[in-house]
Amino acid sequence: MPLAKSWVTSANSATHPFPLNNLPYGVFSTDSLDPRCGVAIGDMILDCQRAEETDLISVTDDPLFDVPFWNEVMEEGPDLWSALRDRLTQILAEGSPDRERAEPLLVPQSQVEMHLPFLVSEYTDFYAGRNHAFNVGTMFRGPENALPPNWLHIPIGYNGRASSVVVSGTDIRRPWGQLKSPDHDLPAFLPCRRFDLELEMGAIVGQPSDGPITVDEADANIFGYVLLNDWSARDIQAWEYQPLGPFQAKATATSISPWIVTKHALEPFRCMTPEREFELLDHLKDTGPMLYDIDLRVTLAPEGQPATEIAHTNYNQLYYSAAQQLAHHTTSGCPMNPGDLLGSGTISGPTKPERGSLLELSWGGKEPLTLDTGETRSFLEDGDTLTLHGECHGDGYTIGFGSCTGTVLPALEDPYAR
Repeated sequence: MPLAKSWVTSANSATHPFPLNNLPYGVFSTDSLDPRCGVAIGDMILDCQRAEETDLISVTDDPLFDVPFWNEVMEEGPDLWSALRDRLTQILAEGSPDRERAEPLLVPQSQVEMHLPFLVSEYTDFYAGRNHAFNVGTMFRGPENALPPNWLHIPIGYNGRASSVVVSGTDIRRPWGQLKSPDHDLPAFLPCRRFDLELEMGAIVGQPSDGPITVDEADANIFGYVLLNDWSARDIQAWEYQPLGPFQAKATATSISPWIVTKHALEPFRCMTPEREFELLDHLKDTGPMLYDIDLRVTLAPEGQPATEIAHTNYNQLYYSAAQQLAHHTTSGCPMNPGDLLGSGTISGPTKPERGSLLELSWGGKEPLTLDTGETRSFLEDGDTLTLHGECHGDGYTIGFGSCTGTVLPALEDPYAR
């Protein structure tokens, strides 16, 4: 599929992340406009609320865009999703008869503030990247026992905190927690010393289910994808995670990119999951290409300094697709709701530059990473800005997600000061 041309000329560059082929969904505000739904096209945003109020968009009998989140659209289901995308494409395509009506409804992206694009119902974080799981397991258990026996058979995950999901650009406060070092008999309550990022993708559930669903049904229920950074306090996690897994170490914040890239926009980039040592059970078997060829990068910028690319990998490195993760989530009868967010787990490739966390890049702090500035990092320092980037490269066009950025603020001097 080649580049689709738009009358919004900035969308017609081969390298621009928001061409007509993309049309990602977000929530924005300006000094004069309250938060509302919008669609990115080139350097502009189409105001969906005003487009619906003027009947430029009219795909349902009831209003969809009188609220500042995309959950209402999700709940309408795949037929509406397709109809809306078709209508948006008609409005914004080169030569569209709707240009005169639509042009006054465009807002420059340079003038907006972005918000969470949807109400996060629940958040589940998976551990579906084999290279990451193998690297972390090797550090703590050795290569012979790196992967636990269940890992090659089911997507491992845990229930996270929807309340701490934040949009890109939100500062991240270094957390306090209980730490236990090997040379001390008792733990201490201190600021985190081994704060880290996790390069992930987030899948957004768009349709409800109330019982087990197949992988194909799960794939159909996914509305779209975002970049996701699951900030991790490694030293807090090391003390707390046995026997039930991470808790406060993962509760500080989870950052997501501001634009939902729809599954439809990603269709040309589908690819297969890796070869497997063991055949999956029937309810988890691959039914076709369920991953995507999404180029992923991480940059780190110390305070006041230029950024260094510290990792470069691809979403196709996952062992389990989002559809398999969602299908597994439902096997117990667990209800899933529109707005549920599924984190993929850290995405790492087979070589060192492809590792999606500082824990791996510095090998637990034993091999500090040297930045372009000459500074070194084993884990994040105060003032560091982390940015995730994601792109698909098509025939003369790019599908981008917008950046997922957060800056680390110093820990509170006294977290209990009132």
